[in-house]
This record gives sequence, C-alpha cells and structure tokens, in this order.
Amino acid sequence: MAIQGVPASGFKTVGQIVPTNELKFGRKLNALAAAVELLSHHTPGGPVVDEKNHFIGFISEFDVLRALEAGKDLNKVTVEDVMKKDHISITDTTSIKDAVHLMEEQRLLSLPVERNGEVMYTVTRHDLLRAWIGLGLGIEDGNE
Repeated sequence: MAIQGVPASGFKTVGQIVPTNELKFGRKLNALAAAVELLSHHTPGGPVVDEKNHFIGFISEFDVLRALEAGKDLNKVTVEDVMKKDHISITDTTSIKDAVHLMEEQRLLSLPVERNGEVMYTVTRHDLLRAWIGLGLGIEDGNE
C-alpha cells in the first residue's frame, strides 16, 4: 500500500522528511522568551543561530532549568548565555539511519538540519521513526 507523499522506495535521507519543527532562536533572545517558545511548541529544544542563520549552539529545556536552578533571572540573560555550545548537527543529505545512530550515541532528543551552512529545521526522534517506517505527517491524526 502506497502512502501519499511517501516515496515508493521509502524515505532515505533527512532532507526527504517534512519538518515538524522549524523553531530556531537568535542568540540575543531573552531566555524567558525562549522558554515560553519551547513550552508553547511542545519541543525539548532548538538550535541557536547567529545573525547569518549559522548554527552556534542549542538551547534545551534542561539548559533553562539549569539556569533557573543557578538562580539566574531569565529576563536578564540571553539564549546565548544559557545554551550549550555544542555544534552537533546534520545536513539534509544525512541518511535517516546515520541520524538515528548520532542521536542515540549523543543522547539527543532532536538534531538541527543544515543546508548550505544554514539551519533549516530540526528533526526529532519522532520524525525519524515516522520516516523510517515510511509514514507521512498525517498518520498521527488518522489522515493516512
């Protein structure tokens, strides 16, 4: 049975996945605003980009929680102040299998996807599972 929007051979690369999370944060954004965005988008984190949309770090709910635990006022610190400066990302040509292995090895919940040096979107384990078994976006709401 073919599913609309899914290649006959199934998904092979991350670039074939329809992104569900295009959230990214500017480095100078207030950390409280970032926390609100994470909560409202129900996502555990997102890439932080500079003024040229280049990946410079990642902010997660854990980073915000650590800042709060350290007594920081989220209104007075920026995303850049609390983010992890790890540059773990993939490109849109990365295989789904390689993305899964990287997420497992690094214990990541999501991965920024870059194209031509710019962050385009983020994939989650959920996105990768859906793609690997060949399901499109509508499966969760019964539209497939």
